[in-house]
Amino acid sequence: MEGELRLATVDDAVQYQLFLIPCEPGDPDQHREVLQQHVERILVQFAPILVSYIWQNQPFNLKYKPTKGDIPAHIGGVTKFGDNIEDEWFIVYLIQQITKKFPELAARIDDNDGEFLLIEAADFLPKWLTPENSANRVFFHQGELCIIPQPKTPGEEPWLPSTNPTILQALMLLSAHPEDFLATKSIRAAVYKRISGYPEKVQASVHQAHCYLPAGIVVVLNHRPALVAAAVQAFYLRDSIDLRACCPFKTFLPNTRVMTSVTFTKCLYAQLMQQKFVPDRHSGYTLPSPVHHQYKAHDLGMKLAHGFEILCSKCNTVSPGSKRQVLNTPFWAGFLNSLKTNNYFKGELEGSAKYLDQLHMAENYFQQSVIKPESSVAMSPGEEILTLLQTLSFNLDELEKEAASLPPEDDDGWLEISPDDLDQILSEASGRNESIPPSNEEDQKYDLAEVTESMKAFISKVSTHEGAETPWSPAETCVTFDVDSFTNALDRILGADSEELDSDDLDEEEQFEFLDSDEDLDSEAHGQEEKALPNKMIGSLRSYMDDMDCELTHTNVGKSFVTPRKVASSAKEPLSRDADCALEDDSDAGDTDLTPVDVDLNLVTNLLESYSAQAGLAGPASNILQSMGVHLPENSDHRCINSRATD
Repeated sequence: MEGELRLATVDDAVQYQLFLIPCEPGDPDQHREVLQQHVERILVQFAPILVSYIWQNQPFNLKYKPTKGDIPAHIGGVTKFGDNIEDEWFIVYLIQQITKKFPELAARIDDNDGEFLLIEAADFLPKWLTPENSANRVFFHQGELCIIPQPKTPGEEPWLPSTNPTILQALMLLSAHPEDFLATKSIRAAVYKRISGYPEKVQASVHQAHCYLPAGIVVVLNHRPALVAAAVQAFYLRDSIDLRACCPFKTFLPNTRVMTSVTFTKCLYAQLMQQKFVPDRHSGYTLPSPVHHQYKAHDLGMKLAHGFEILCSKCNTVSPGSKRQVLNTPFWAGFLNSLKTNNYFKGELEGSAKYLDQLHMAENYFQQSVIKPESSVAMSPGEEILTLLQTLSFNLDELEKEAASLPPEDDDGWLEISPDDLDQILSEASGRNESIPPSNEEDQKYDLAEVTESMKAFISKVSTHEGAETPWSPAETCVTFDVDSFTNALDRILGADSEELDSDDLDEEEQFEFLDSDEDLDSEAHGQEEKALPNKMIGSLRSYMDDMDCELTHTNVGKSFVTPRKVASSAKEPLSRDADCALEDDSDAGDTDLTPVDVDLNLVTNLLESYSAQAGLAGPASNILQSMGVHLPENSDHRCINSRATD
């Protein structure tokens, strides 16, 4: 519980915990040793995909956590993912794969929103599962998503806790009945769809771009590519005090700039590209004309250089031996031996350039993800940059030669999306796979009956203060409606004066039926038989309804409804101003006929008018219909009118 409260204060952070199963009491020291061994085994197992991963804010890390309160000893960590939500889902993928590779572990994962895995599968959750009773029920075990259910009745399945289980209770249940808690196929599919494509998806999320950078930054990024994230964040979140360190530059002078290729994540690249920034004239950085073919490279390099300068201005010089202290520990030696055993270096000769590159990435990964962040030897990004500048040397002429043969940069067309692409993305994100209707009207077949049936199904669904239920499938059984119970309840609320069922569609010959009033119920209690109301009261109500109809005759209320007679007349006559006047006269003369109203036709007409009034934007009509899988066509009439107006 304390872990949840602590995490709730951290925005955009994900917390993950891995527990041993079975979680039985034993020697605490031995339990700790087993968990520590799992940390090393896990980090070694997944080192090939973790060492080169560029994290937005903080890396994936695992540490031993002793028993605290009702939370047993475990290994886990917290990662702040910031603006890059893909970091969070990559960690979900890692946790799933860890429990698959190590079936003796069960894992739970949440963030500051709570059980975000359930949020992802919200459309498929059972009715009983709510945010209030979901604590400690969702786990990954043996690579599968598991949910510990509630007993349907207090006496049924007594081994299931009726209240929120503790973590220890949940682990014991998973150990005893692992096959009974597998989440439903639809829930698992919703979550697994979000993490599908990894680890190949990691490579697809990066972007290569040319940047005009000082030579010192080029060398640092060649040795430690992940530092680009810290530099982008420093620039992205800069303030006026940070910019003082860049007037003028003290560490990365602009006269040493060379062209290089930098690896960003798409999130980092977008953050840097979307920032409009003009450098101070005292900084020494200038930009070419916006029409220059290398303007983007100069602009990106200038922004990135500001980020690196800000990082270095916030720290003091660190002794180069600090990192060596980390790499001289037995833990590092065992970690390195495990990497060699798992063919991390892929057969490269020790001492070769590729071997050293892989070794440097492994060292940085070990320092960032294995060594405790609170350790005295852990360095901030700025300290690491200054340390690398002290230990690395570079030749400016060699860097300029390399700049002449850079690989082509990636196309950044993904920064711009069309409206159709956006609709498709939103449709996929909402969990619905309906394809967007084709733009060719000849290929479109819209059934207006589907619109009315969908609306009727929507209205018949149950709604509460928590919202309305959307009918997902027309095959679902309709909600039963008890007319007697409803009318009796309505009668008790409105009183005896509202018990008459009046309707403009009733003929004068139809008999009026009345609901039982409170007085009738009282008379029933005394054994009196239900009797018809006196003729005087019936005449009074009929007179009241006639007066109301007469009053409405002189208003435009009747004209707002579409009747079959209006539809027929509008189909025969061309729509012109004279015809509109004639139609109004006819409707005025025929209002006393009380032509029956076509409810379905009026429903469709009002929906189409509401949809047209949205002018292509989101609105109630499109939201309700699209939630039920009904896509309306574009209003071609308005499009033609608008095109004529522009002409």
